[in-house]
Amino acid sequence: MKVQVCIIGGGPSGLLLSQLLHLKGIDTIVLEKYSRDHVLARIRAGVLEHGFAKLMREAQCGERMDREGEIHTGFEIAHDGVLSKIDLHKHSGGNSVLVYGQTELTRDLYEARNRLGGKVVHNAEDVTPHDLTSDRPYVTYRSNGETVRVDCDYIVGADGFHGVSRKSIPKDVLREYEKVYPFGWLGVLSRTKPVSPELIYVKHERGFALCSLRSQVLSRYYIQVPLTDKVEDWSDDAFWAELKRRLPNQVAGNLITGPSIEKSIAPLRSFVAEPMSYGRLFLAGDAAHIVPPTGARGLNSAASDIYYLYHALLAHFQSGDDSGLEGYSAKALARIWKAQRFSWWMTMLLHRFPDRLDYEDRLQQTELDYLLSSETAQRLLAENYVGLPF
Repeated sequence: MKVQVCIIGGGPSGLLLSQLLHLKGIDTIVLEKYSRDHVLARIRAGVLEHGFAKLMREAQCGERMDREGEIHTGFEIAHDGVLSKIDLHKHSGGNSVLVYGQTELTRDLYEARNRLGGKVVHNAEDVTPHDLTSDRPYVTYRSNGETVRVDCDYIVGADGFHGVSRKSIPKDVLREYEKVYPFGWLGVLSRTKPVSPELIYVKHERGFALCSLRSQVLSRYYIQVPLTDKVEDWSDDAFWAELKRRLPNQVAGNLITGPSIEKSIAPLRSFVAEPMSYGRLFLAGDAAHIVPPTGARGLNSAASDIYYLYHALLAHFQSGDDSGLEGYSAKALARIWKAQRFSWWMTMLLHRFPDRLDYEDRLQQTELDYLLSSETAQRLLAENYVGLPF
C-alpha cells in the first residue's frame, strides 16, 4: 500500500489531520492500535480554543459542535468560601472558549472520515516506523495475523505518550523534559445538571476541585487526590461528600448529585520531547508533550501541532515548499512551551502541595490575591486561557 502521509494514532489529532489533508487531495491512512469503541470511551477534555473550533469547521466537522457546543465568556475561582469571576471576554479583547466534549469531537471526526471514505485501520498491532531518515520511509503493522506494509512520503506520530512514534527517535537525538506532580485528579462524569453555567476552579485547604460540564445534562467534576489513591477507594457518596466540602456553601447547596457513569484518576504530569521531528517523522499531541489539565491546554496544544503540520504538508505537496516541514519542530515547540508555562502556573496557583513550606503557601495565597486585584494579571490569564494565536 502507498499513501502520501501515514498517521499513527486514531485520536482527535490524527483524525483531524487526515480529514484536513483528504479535503486537499492528499492521500492518508490512519493506524489505530485500539477499536473505535475504545477510542470513543476515553473521557477527556472539553474546553476548546476558537482556533481549534475554526480548524474543525475547515475540516467540515463543525456543524454539531456549533449547534451543541457552549460558548463560555468566563469562569469562576472559588477561594476562602467565595467566588471570584474571571471575565475572559472583557480581558481578552472579546474572545471566549467553546465547551464541547472530546468524545463528541472525535465522533464527529470519525463520521467525517467515513463520509469521505477515509482509510482508518483499527486494531493495528505492532505498528513500526522504518527508514525515517531516508526519502522512502514506511510503516508496518499486523492485522488478522498478517504483516501489512505502508509506503509513504511522511509519517505523523499522533499515538500518545505511550505510543511507538517518539520511541522511534534515537535516544542520542531526543531530549525529554518532565515534571511529575505529587497528586492526581479523581474525575466523575454524571448525568446531572451542572452546578454552574461556567467552570468553577476551586482552591481549598483540602485540595483543588473543578466543576466542569459537557452539556446542560452532563456534568464533569474533579477533586485532587493523593497518587496512592485508587478509584476503588472512592464510592460515589464519598466523592460527592468530599467535593461539597471544598465548594463554597452557595455552590455546594445547589449541587445535584447522581450515579457516576465514568470514574477515573489521572496523575498530573508535564512533559516535552525535543525535537518534534526526525527525518520524515513528525510528532503531534501527547506523543510529544503533556500538560496538567488545569489550564485546558492539552487538546488545544495538539490542535496547534496539527495546524502547523497541515499547512507545512500542504505547502510541500502543492508547491514543493519544505520550509514549513523544516521549521515545524521549532515553531510547534515555541507555542508548546508557552502552554507548558501556563498550565504549570495554574497548577501551582490552585493545588494543595504536600510537604510544602509555610513560606510557599503564603506566596501561593499572595499570587492569588494579586491575580484577583489586578486587571493586568487577569488580562494575562485570559490571553493564555482563550488561546494564543497559531
